Amino acid sequence: MDGDPVFSALLDDKAWEGPDARGFWAIELENCVRIEQHYIRNTPILVTRQTDDHGNAIELYDFCPRYRHLGRMYRPVAFARIVRPVAGSPRVRVRLRPTTSWHSENVPISYGSNHIRLVLSYMAMRVSTNAPIGLISQESWFRLEHDMHFFMGPDESFSDALRPAVERMLDDTIHEWQVWVRGLAIPPEWQEAVIRSAITLKLCQHEETGAIVAALTTSIPEHADSGRNWDYRYCWIRDAYYTVEALNRLGALDVLESYLVYLRNIVDGAKGGHIQPLYDVRGNATLEEREAENLPGYRGMGPVRVGNAAYSQIQHDAYGQIVLSSVQGFIDQRLLRMAGMSDFESLEAVGERAWSVYDQPDAGLWELRTRAHVHSYSAVMCWAACDRLAHAAGALGLPDREVHWRERAEIMKARILQSAWRSSSNAISANFEDDARDASLLQLLDLRFLTADNPMFVGTLKALEKDLRRGNNMLRYSAPDDFGEPVTAFNVCTFWLIEALHRTGRTEEARLLFEEMLSRRTAAGLLSEDIDPVTGELWGNYPQTYSLVGIINCAVLLSKPWSVMR
Repeated sequence: MDGDPVFSALLDDKAWEGPDARGFWAIELENCVRIEQHYIRNTPILVTRQTDDHGNAIELYDFCPRYRHLGRMYRPVAFARIVRPVAGSPRVRVRLRPTTSWHSENVPISYGSNHIRLVLSYMAMRVSTNAPIGLISQESWFRLEHDMHFFMGPDESFSDALRPAVERMLDDTIHEWQVWVRGLAIPPEWQEAVIRSAITLKLCQHEETGAIVAALTTSIPEHADSGRNWDYRYCWIRDAYYTVEALNRLGALDVLESYLVYLRNIVDGAKGGHIQPLYDVRGNATLEEREAENLPGYRGMGPVRVGNAAYSQIQHDAYGQIVLSSVQGFIDQRLLRMAGMSDFESLEAVGERAWSVYDQPDAGLWELRTRAHVHSYSAVMCWAACDRLAHAAGALGLPDREVHWRERAEIMKARILQSAWRSSSNAISANFEDDARDASLLQLLDLRFLTADNPMFVGTLKALEKDLRRGNNMLRYSAPDDFGEPVTAFNVCTFWLIEALHRTGRTEEARLLFEEMLSRRTAAGLLSEDIDPVTGELWGNYPQTYSLVGIINCAVLLSKPWSVMR
């Protein structure tokens, strides 16, 4: 998920031009005039139909095999493609142009009788196929007389008959995903949007370790030529918390259970000390940031960054998100492994850390690189760590520990309100030092720090809308940061606004705004991180877990119940 890409054309605006272009694998219909795409129902399997001006057509099936086999999940590092002639006598061309070392090296390619071998900088890969190898090596056009199958994976012989094996993989992968979706407790309204978001969030989890990446891309800019290009292919404690929280609302406990394994390893490694805001998918701590100089960037808007310097930042909200992600383990009887005393003791060390730093400066959830404040959001997240530890202690029958953490939470809450409340603006400030606005304060409701009818929250909501709302969209903040004044709105902040509107009695307005956000999705039904509030153009890494979380949470909150819909 966070490795060196074989295909990087998204970050090279000239990837398709000239004989030396590389970083793509194109299967093209000659004289194509129309391209249509859809997912097979309730799966991430993409079907692309290409049609030429004479009605000849092909369909291309793209998928990663994933299904249960011999009592375990078969999920190889592999990519399968099937090309079918579906109308007339289509002519096609296959161009396989991999890259390696972040586009800095050519990939040696050799051709066998039924396979293509690719020697990358870190491993060798093989494309097994029943397509004509000679014509592929020359990138020639040829008539597609029958289905072609491709299986790209490690450099190992394909032991089964290729065509039936890949077709079986397709069928089994369809079945596996549709069975998973069938187990979701989805709301009756906006079902398609919720299902697509849930499937994509699950794809963002590294199944071997349980880590959840914030997005599947790097360096798609937050706005044109902004320089706000970041590598999101890592596991942020914060983003992962929001992901498991949303999927929990749909009953997808498998994602939570896998993530908790990853999270426990992170907590164990910290030994009660500092916990980073992010790690790589294997739990490694060092994510040195550099620029891939041989890639010009999305639409030529570099730089392309690999790694993320935010790993070295201080972000205190992580302690709250660790406890919030974990506390369900003490109360949910459906889990295969319920949390016990050893887990509670580990989380108490996290709580101690939250108690000691909640009123100390940090970079905040927006990861400011050159300044620090005592951020209200971070402080409230630390409060949540202590508050939920009291819940966990109660579930374990530990009254002394319950009282201990409850008392600490009460002290923290009083201090936060005293330090962050501004009577002059009738609102809670984004930090303890001045009177600033930050859309993360909308989360005070979801965290149960304040209630919707609390005058402090009502005043804060009014101030946030006045300062940060831009039509149908919500900025994170409006003050200049390290890169100047923000231009684009942050999609999850708009979803947080929708939740707040509903909970404060403005449900019809919330539903209309939610429908507007759904209309901004791509043809694939997904959202990126940011949106231009003037043009409606999407920006930022894609697909972004935050944004998909917002779709699920708002749909669950706003939907009519099944009892009304039946």
